[in-house]
Amino acid sequence: MRLRRTTTLAASLLAITLTATACGGGDDDDSGNGGGGGGDEIVIGIKFDQPGLGLLTPDGDHVGFDVDVATYIAGELGYEPDQIVFQEAPSPERENLLSRGDVDMIVATYSISEEREESVDFAGPYLLAHQDLLVRADYEVPNEEAINDMTLCSVSGSTSAANVQRDIAPDARLQQNNTYSQCLTGLENGTIDALTTDDSILAGYAAQPEHQGKFRLAGLELSDEYYGVGLPKDSENLDAVNEAITAMVEEGAWDEAVAEHFGPAGYEPEAAPEIGTRPEA
Repeated sequence: MRLRRTTTLAASLLAITLTATACGGGDDDDSGNGGGGGGDEIVIGIKFDQPGLGLLTPDGDHVGFDVDVATYIAGELGYEPDQIVFQEAPSPERENLLSRGDVDMIVATYSISEEREESVDFAGPYLLAHQDLLVRADYEVPNEEAINDMTLCSVSGSTSAANVQRDIAPDARLQQNNTYSQCLTGLENGTIDALTTDDSILAGYAAQPEHQGKFRLAGLELSDEYYGVGLPKDSENLDAVNEAITAMVEEGAWDEAVAEHFGPAGYEPEAAPEIGTRPEA
């Protein structure tokens, strides 16, 4: 199957309408929610502010590796691109979006963890990333121990924030914002020393034309993050989504998406992980 990447402003506007309906507590039986394929549309949670992975452009398109993965999976489930509604899925809200039935699935740099698997199902993984630091181009991080003396920023509810506080640098000063874009502002104006999250996300920010030459990856592999496709608990689509990811890899569409979205930053992701792989306890 050819990789399809088209989303439209109309789809975004439709997503806003559906969100408003959901907030009002009304029934969404016509939205296709509930995880079943073959309906009128499929609602997929993605990020809107992660260059390289999930970015809403000024002209209303969604672009990035996660967007391509989501579009491919939807195609395998029987949905044309114009039947996909992309809804923003901030990190702290992902489990709530799935449990409320606001989205059918989430493809949004969603790291698989035992804690999350208690409330959601994960298909995949479809990408292996590593937590790292994004620092100003003239900033040095000599080793992992030095992180304890730094002021960091990450996103509330993210695995990266939890890793810093629990394992990597419990003495570091950690600011938590709703989006990575807010952290990037602090990095630019010098109020924080580093933005920490997965290297795939950091590479996307570093590769933006307005940021090229300003920042760099520290090059520390602080963790293994297996990105999965979040599904409602006990979803009937789990096997079908796994099969779609497998097909994307086998048919070469996965490699094409990696080259298109990560190549400009010089970031070389790991090979596609095997379906069912989970982080070590």
